[in-house]
Amino acid sequence: MDTKIQVNSDLKEAPEETVARGERCAVCGSHEVKFWLEAPDRFNGRTELWRLLRCSQCSLVWLDNPPQPHEMSRHYGPDYDRIISSSGETSPKKWRDRLKTISQHKPAGAILDLGCSSGAFLASLKGPDWKLYGIEMSAETAKRAEANTGGQIFVGDIMDAPFAPQSFDVITCFDVLEHVYEPLKVLTRIQEWLKPGGIFFVLVPNIDSGEARAFKSYWYGLELPRHLSHFSPASLRTMAKSAGMEEVSLVTHPNSALGHSHRYVFDDLLKFVGISRKPMAMAKKPSFPVKAARKLVRLGLFPIEYQLISLLGEGEGITAIFTKGTRDSGTAGK
Repeated sequence: MDTKIQVNSDLKEAPEETVARGERCAVCGSHEVKFWLEAPDRFNGRTELWRLLRCSQCSLVWLDNPPQPHEMSRHYGPDYDRIISSSGETSPKKWRDRLKTISQHKPAGAILDLGCSSGAFLASLKGPDWKLYGIEMSAETAKRAEANTGGQIFVGDIMDAPFAPQSFDVITCFDVLEHVYEPLKVLTRIQEWLKPGGIFFVLVPNIDSGEARAFKSYWYGLELPRHLSHFSPASLRTMAKSAGMEEVSLVTHPNSALGHSHRYVFDDLLKFVGISRKPMAMAKKPSFPVKAARKLVRLGLFPIEYQLISLLGEGEGITAIFTKGTRDSGTAGK
């Protein structure tokens, strides 16, 4: 299956040899930066194109000229919140593996969850063993997190949080690092906040996954322009090292979004023949027959397609554990 079909003017995939003159990678400092692709916000059905750049040295991908922080609310909104909340945030199954991973490294202590949302993950740790802390941008959501966890929740940007150095045994960051403007500075701050021997537990999408390579600008994980950085195992390792942290483990794992990526391709095919429908952000809940048909496709065709796509690259998610390095991070991230 070739998912790189160009069916309208919303997609401009730049040739890899196109050099972005004057650009510099914020992680490794290389000037070997290339245009990677241009694509719209497919989730909201908008036509404005966003351009991604890629470092040839460490493989970091980032959004060129991203929206300013005060403009970002336009790109999130209630539709985005509804989709996120429907992904099973409150399900205990969602946190089981993550709790197991933490317990293998730290049985108790002070834990900080970056982008804690309504506190579902922290609530799964409630008890005498853990002191709970979180950071959340939304004041309203932070209030819910405090009510759910009994923990201390800072409202605002990660870089503005007033925590003292060496405050935490564990810092977690699940599907958040790709949303921040200066990820290297954030990792440097995390390194400072960790106690000696403390761990940083991070999950991010994998830009070098088979699905990302197969679907290109139609890959659901791009989330333009909400995702400001896109990581591979190589770029995440490089960034953590630059921030003064040492790798404990780093693995890729399945986190397929085949259905959503197919939807984006199908939407453009429909446009090509003159048919428009509401974007995913505004789509209504499907009827029972449609749900049943989709389930048959997922059970019958998706496993075969996924096996073929996985030949192009590893899993769609990256799970990594880093620990506070023994050296001073110095001026990293400044």
